[in-house]
Amino acid sequence: MRLPVLAATMVAALSAACGANGQNAVPAAGAPLETRPANGADQQPAFPGQTRAPGVRTQTAMAHSVVASGLEHPWGLALLPDGRWLVTERPGRLRIITPEGAVGEPVAGLPAVDARGQGGLLDVAVGPTFGADRLIYWSYAEPREGGNATSVARGRLSDDGTRVENVQVIFRALPVYDGDKHFGSSLAFDGAGHLFITLGERSDAPMRPQAQDLGSHMGKLIRINADGSVPRDNPFAGRAGALPEIWSSGHRNVQGVAVAPDGAVWTMEHGTRGGDELNRPEAGKNYGWPIIAYGVEYRGAPINEGITARDGLEQPVYYWDPVIAPGGMTFYEGAMFPGWRGNLLVAGLKEKHIARLVLENGRVTGEERLMTDLGERVRDVAVAPDGAVWAVTDEQNGKLVRLAAR
Repeated sequence: MRLPVLAATMVAALSAACGANGQNAVPAAGAPLETRPANGADQQPAFPGQTRAPGVRTQTAMAHSVVASGLEHPWGLALLPDGRWLVTERPGRLRIITPEGAVGEPVAGLPAVDARGQGGLLDVAVGPTFGADRLIYWSYAEPREGGNATSVARGRLSDDGTRVENVQVIFRALPVYDGDKHFGSSLAFDGAGHLFITLGERSDAPMRPQAQDLGSHMGKLIRINADGSVPRDNPFAGRAGALPEIWSSGHRNVQGVAVAPDGAVWTMEHGTRGGDELNRPEAGKNYGWPIIAYGVEYRGAPINEGITARDGLEQPVYYWDPVIAPGGMTFYEGAMFPGWRGNLLVAGLKEKHIARLVLENGRVTGEERLMTDLGERVRDVAVAPDGAVWAVTDEQNGKLVRLAAR
């Protein structure tokens, strides 16, 4: 049951009054933040700094406040130009939430979703031309004959925000598979209006090899135009036997994507026991899954041949072992925390925090865990115009949370 606005506001005030900044103790200078034994105990990083970055700490005091609660497994978070938030709930509901915590009724007009397992309504994005056409985009597990697969649709958000109109499915991943795992799927527009879509390889052993198959969308990063057409400069456009929407291949289950200020696309990928990855996927390149990977299978055995590198397959920029189970991600360019500019903020599900990654020359040089005192699975993260960080938690009683300087 959703908390009334007054109650949600009281929760927010109480949370902020606690004064906790959500930061864990920083280790000695230069020491890695992660100290637990790795699951891939005998594996070595391919280059210095690829894992276990030194811990860093923000000097500015901060606190989080719960703005709204009662959301059922919220998944995606996107800011509207008027300061309200679009929030998806995995069972198939899209809501608009005000900065003060007023939660709207479900937006009407969305297509049906397959909400089994990890499926359902997933990410949401505001179109790059929203000011002119009010188009929003969302990804979801679409029920289809013989199973399901990830699809992306767009529609016009009505002037009063109560419904989407003229809904159009602009991308359907293939093949269809009757499963309930690894749908991806995160959305991000680049500065030229291309839409990046992340997809999983559907998890089950028979599907894993499709991450290496250019005739399948499974385990790929997709790049399309805003209307669903294929950009002419996509790396596999016109190549026989390859699907033209593919940007990069060899991914496991990518649930975070963000475009950096310089235009580069970055992604976050779930590993098994170990091997969560930060990648900077480049056109046409292969990121290895399931041929190479860090970590081990859930049951403890090696992944395939147990190798972490092979010629022709790309290395992650950074990996975690043990995993944090990364969700959504965003680059920080706000004014509230000037020392964070250019950093990556990553939602952490399993470890229940926001990871702040310091980037220098394309490498991770520092890591901090934020909002650890909330104690909930953080699914997506975004930055408001004032520089405050907003997040949603993937819980039965999911929350919209604001992290800000005190």
